[in-house]
Amino acid sequence: MKYMLMVMGNQAEYDAMEGKGDGSVVWTEDAMKAMFEHMGALNNDLAESGELVDAQGLTAPAQGKAVSVKDGRTVVSDGPFVEAKEVLAGYWIVDVASEERAIEIAARAYSCPIPEGAPALPLVVQPIQDAGAPEM
Repeated sequence: MKYMLMVMGNQAEYDAMEGKGDGSVVWTEDAMKAMFEHMGALNNDLAESGELVDAQGLTAPAQGKAVSVKDGRTVVSDGPFVEAKEVLAGYWIVDVASEERAIEIAARAYSCPIPEGAPALPLVVQPIQDAGAPEM
């Protein structure tokens, strides 16, 4: 069964990673390297096991756009999106034998090293609906 494992984040975290934060959390070069090594090893292991379908990190919310349609006109707003506490920062799509395996992978991703004071938001594990299955 396929699952999407979602990493949540916010603009403040992206700012801290770029050295533009308020200084309460500092992402050093070593901290960034440790994060990338952890995630790279996870991706490699999932690829080797045949469980990895896709994995991507997303750009900062400030680079996103919110699209809606009002009175037949497309309305586009720039990010960051103040009304959202967290946004999708990255994801894995995995094809695994069980929900337990998806949770095991999410727990490994969650154990990624982060600097002192950085928020450790939970990962969201969501089954992907089979294209042929009726909606629940």
